[in-house]
This record gives sequence, structure tokens and C-alpha cells, in this order.
Amino acid sequence: MTPTTPTASTDAAGRGAAFLTGGSLLFASKEEKALAKALDEGLEQIEQGLERELKFSEDIADAVARYLFSAGGKRVRPLLMLLTAQWGEGINDRVIRAAQVIELTHLATLYHDDVMDEAAQRRGVPAAQTVWGNSVAILAGDLLFARAGSLVGSMGQQAITLQAATFERLCVGQMRETVGPKPGQDPIAHYLNVLSDKTGSLIALASEFGIRMSGGPENLVPQARKFGEKIGVAFQLVDDVIDLADRDSGTGKPPGTDVRRGVTTLPMLYLQELADGGDEAALALLSKLDRGTLGNATEAEFQDSITELRQHEVTARTMDTARAMADEAIAELDGVPEGIVKDALTRFAHQVVKRSY
Repeated sequence: MTPTTPTASTDAAGRGAAFLTGGSLLFASKEEKALAKALDEGLEQIEQGLERELKFSEDIADAVARYLFSAGGKRVRPLLMLLTAQWGEGINDRVIRAAQVIELTHLATLYHDDVMDEAAQRRGVPAAQTVWGNSVAILAGDLLFARAGSLVGSMGQQAITLQAATFERLCVGQMRETVGPKPGQDPIAHYLNVLSDKTGSLIALASEFGIRMSGGPENLVPQARKFGEKIGVAFQLVDDVIDLADRDSGTGKPPGTDVRRGVTTLPMLYLQELADGGDEAALALLSKLDRGTLGNATEAEFQDSITELRQHEVTARTMDTARAMADEAIAELDGVPEGIVKDALTRFAHQVVKRSY
């Protein structure tokens, strides 16, 4: 049976405005409206470029490589790049190309992650390996990495080096997550470091590329990188909470998908910490969740345990940690020029932790 390709969701209109203003330009200044318009136009150029880059002459390669792109996505990394480009000459061809490199790299990691995590869904559609099998999904990720490498090759040696270093961090982060913490290592600290590598490093590169590809000031690169990396950690922590969300929340997957697969999340680590400290209620909830993970509970029983976890203090604590990380990211902007770009990045950080899917 030929798989159905998900309907394309590549209309970028309004995404820049949404992240800049929280969804409304009604009370925005003239300068803010102009920036939102530039961001939306830039995102549209990036989408059109990705459409071109994701075309392959081989039918199966074309279908699989375009699959997750067509399913949508928030385009957080390209948007951040377009924002930091405002510290330079603004959105130019090099910025657009670099944003495509970042998004292609991100898409490639999704194919590989879903195979490793044995995920059933991604972006509201069946995960690629459930449609074509593990081997084809892995090769699709490799194709996207190759296409990203081809694009970055036209951007100069510095860009190539930065992309390679980030790719290395992505791989090391995945390895560290797979192996787990070393004996005696704090599992929570280990997890946050994994997130810095797996999620934060690519968002940090997006922040840096925006400045470099627009000819912006070199002295702003360290702050931009630190901002991006911490926003990446905050973003993933919110995802950990969204995994527990109700079915009608718009996530496109059943509540507790990561928990069911045994994927490490911060609420589970906090719960384990409480259980290790002698909290009997936490220990009992862990036991319920473990039964669901092992397939020894009915779906109703498992969902009851997920509801209990969602309402537990460890989930609220995870959101507190995400907000604290976003605040740390904003603090990294101390010393950058005051004005609309700094304000927009601050709003960007707040929007990351306010999202519900």
C-alpha cells in the first residue's frame, strides 16, 4: 500500500508575528509590525527553499525525505536566526541558506530519533519508520544530513566548521542519553547536559548563524549562543510536560508517549528522586507507570497514572525549571544593544515556555 503523504503545512504567514507579539499585532508599534512582516517574509523564503532542497529524483527518497517537513513544524530555529540577523544587515540570501541548513539538520535528527526511540508518531502523523521501516527512515535522515552538508559547503570554511562541531555535539548528546549517567553521576544534571547537546547546540548555532551570515557584530556571538543553548533546554523541558497533556491539547500523540517508551523526561527524574528519598506516594506512582511501560497495565490504568503524574508536583516543578532556564537565557542578553531585537528575543523566550504543543 502506498503511504499517504501528510498535507503540507508550510504557510509561514503569521509565525513571526505570533512569536514576536504572542499572537496579536493589534497594539504593536510601527517598528514591531515592520519586523513581524520581515520575519514572516523570511520564513516564507525559507519554506520555499526547503521545498526545493527536499526534492530528490528517486521516488522513494523524495517521498520519505519530504514526509516530516510536509507534516509541519514550528520553525523555531529559523525564526531565531532571522531575529539575530537583525543585529546585522538583516535577512539576506546567506541568512536564508543558513536557516535551511539548520532546519534540514533538525529534520534529519527527527528521523534518527524516532527510530532509536521506537516512536509511533511525529508531528501528528505516523513516524517514518512505521511507514517505510527502520532502514529507509535512517537513510532518509542521512540524506537530509548530506543535503545540509551540501548547502553549508557554499557558505565558507567557518560555517562548515561550525556545522560539523554542532553535528558532533548532537551525536555525543544522543550517545550520552542512550548510555545514561555514569555511576555516581546526578541523573538530573546528566539529563540537562544531554539536552544542551541534543537540543541546545543546534539552537545556539541558529543564533550564531543569524549574526554571522548578516555581517553582525562579532562581540554579540557569545551572548547569542548562550541565549540559544538555554532556550533549547527550556524548549525540551516544556516538551517533557507537553508529553503528559490531555488528548485534545493538539500534540498529535496520546498522553504519556515518552513515558510509555521509557524515554527519559524531567518529571520522571524528579519523581524518581522523590522515591529514592523515601516518598511512598512517589514510589507508588512510579510502580504504576512502570507497569504501563512494561505492558502490564490496561490502557485505562496507564492513562490514570499519566493523569496522576500530570497533576503531581514534579510536573509543576519541571515547568518551573523551564521558566528558570528561559530567565537565564534572557539574562544572557545583558549587554546587547537595547531595542526591538532584544525585546523580541525576550518575548521569544517567554513564548517558548508558554506554548502548549
